[in-house]
Amino acid sequence: MKTTIALFATLLSTSVLFAEDMKPLKALLVTGGCCHEYGKQKDVLKQGLEARANVIVDIVYSADTSTKPPLEIYGKPDYAKGYDLVIHNECASNQNSPEVITGVLQPHVDGIPGVNLHCAMHSYRFGSINKPVTAGAENARWFEYLGLQSTGHGPQQPIAITFTDKESPITKGLADWTTGNEELYNNVHILSAKILARGKQGNADNVVVWTNEYGPKKTRVFSTSIGHNTATVADERYLDLVTRGVLWATGKLGDDGKPAKGYEAKAK
Repeated sequence: MKTTIALFATLLSTSVLFAEDMKPLKALLVTGGCCHEYGKQKDVLKQGLEARANVIVDIVYSADTSTKPPLEIYGKPDYAKGYDLVIHNECASNQNSPEVITGVLQPHVDGIPGVNLHCAMHSYRFGSINKPVTAGAENARWFEYLGLQSTGHGPQQPIAITFTDKESPITKGLADWTTGNEELYNNVHILSAKILARGKQGNADNVVVWTNEYGPKKTRVFSTSIGHNTATVADERYLDLVTRGVLWATGKLGDDGKPAKGYEAKAK
């Protein structure tokens, strides 16, 4: 009898865990600021990600188009409470308050994964940013989270993307491709990034897709500097790549590059 009860309890516990695993991922998309069509891109990203994986994307958006948008997350270091992931797609190049930057980073220090798109690479910076930052320096904190320091970009021209690490589950089976007009971000300093893809534009050849492990908890971080124009963000290949980044960062991507069981897109 005791054996039967113990077995039933184990099965019940396993069923509950399985049910928990099947819950959609909850992602928070933070977006707004200078120089991009964030009002359009936020919807493209939400719809594209939710169509490709079992994920629900909530949005924090500021229509302010300055380089210092007043995003609602500022001053709230617990802004990601209840979320499995934060997607940074903001352009806040003049948001240079160390206190604000500390708050934006806090969820990632605490272990919540991050995905960073395009101008997120040029946000939360101050000091002599055109020189390679020193590890541990106050103005290195955002770049240390990203794993790579970037400060500028080239002209609006197509970028030829080559996946250099074809064994990563993020890139496995993905074909190299050439974007429409895009901005190729520079690489001032590669800190701890694991390079997945490079982009070539004229004579410039820079890293455009990478991963990182950040902080004491080795938080998973995925980044791509591609994604200036809405046409690129809406490209099926771009959305496939970002979806894999989301799943990898949250530990829901199989070694074959496919979503883990239960995290495939739900039929509608």
